[in-house]
Amino acid sequence: MQAPSEVVRVAVWDRFVRLFHWSLVGCVLVNAFLLDDGETLHRWLGYTASALVLVRIVWGFVGSRHARFDDFFPTPTRLKRHVLDLLKGQHTFQPGHNPVGALMIFVLCALVLGLGLTGFLQTSDAFWGEEWLQELHETLADALIACATLHALAALVMGRIERTQLIKAMVTGIKEHHPEAPARAAENTAATTKPTKPSNPSKPSRQIAP
Repeated sequence: MQAPSEVVRVAVWDRFVRLFHWSLVGCVLVNAFLLDDGETLHRWLGYTASALVLVRIVWGFVGSRHARFDDFFPTPTRLKRHVLDLLKGQHTFQPGHNPVGALMIFVLCALVLGLGLTGFLQTSDAFWGEEWLQELHETLADALIACATLHALAALVMGRIERTQLIKAMVTGIKEHHPEAPARAAENTAATTKPTKPSNPSKPSRQIAP
């Protein structure tokens, strides 16, 4: 009978990070699927999303521990170590963002700011009616939806691999990690370990009668 694994709970995301995340998700989804380009509400939701990202950048320097950039900034060393661990099948529990996830977050924020800027320029006299700017805005929007979808799928997959409910953590602020039970880990280790034959097997001795 396997011993139940102990659940590890770590407070990770503060209230502002959670509010930022779901507010940004709401702005993106409504603008992408419910509103048409050029509508007043579409523009203001775009500006709101850009403002959220700007405030999040500030919070990345003054916020709580796991909200700060120095906790998860995807340096080349962190990215290399994380990718190598994944290739080796080693999935270490990380309270904050893993390096690949952090890289995607920076990409998403850059796309949101790019959309806000190109959307604003389209309303200015200098760039009114410029087709290349409209096409750039649409390209950025398509890229944002694609990256956001990939980000959500990765959260589901990595959450299952790392035995962590990542989406739930962004709601509650608490990461719950379910480490493998000792008995289960021992079984996996035994299954992957091949038995070795002794190099010099001992032969049964014969007794010689005197």
